[in-house]
Amino acid sequence: MTARSVRRTARLTGLVAVAAAAAFSSAAVSAQAATSVSVTGVHGTAVSAAVAEKPAPQRTQKLPDGSTAEIYELGEQSYRLKIVNRGSVLATLDTDGHDAGLDANDMFVVLTLGGEVHAWMGGGHQGPGTFKVAGGWTVKVTKFGELRYRAQIIGHDGVAATIETKDQHDVGLDANGVYIVLSNGGVLSAHE
Repeated sequence: MTARSVRRTARLTGLVAVAAAAAFSSAAVSAQAATSVSVTGVHGTAVSAAVAEKPAPQRTQKLPDGSTAEIYELGEQSYRLKIVNRGSVLATLDTDGHDAGLDANDMFVVLTLGGEVHAWMGGGHQGPGTFKVAGGWTVKVTKFGELRYRAQIIGHDGVAATIETKDQHDVGLDANGVYIVLSNGGVLSAHE
């Protein structure tokens, strides 16, 4: 073997060793990436892929004002509704053991414990006061604090339900197929 062939063999052996090391390193990086992917977020901070991925809504529904309701099932009788317009989340409602409601600038939205969404425009009554509403219900709205209102839903047999605004949040109710929203400003609306 000549000196030249020895150098070529040594160089070839070195290249094979480097290629094997690179392949091993690439396999290790791929295995790591499969178990823990990270994405660079705002200001260069690492965000895990689980956080970076947004869960897909169970379904969507167009609302009367042109926005979209994204409905997420969180558990048994537990739902979240996001009102989205042009990629921005305008409001979020959660059922937390009871129906939820919202007055979104004269568009009223109710999210039921079953994940149903009912929305309508207009028909608001400014409380306090007593109002005849859809479904033959009478609703008595009283004010009992700053941004705190109570609505008694009265049927043929007396008070069937009571809802109250809480922590400056609107409330809603499914009253046997009549959907009622009470805002923290005392506006009441109902729709069949």
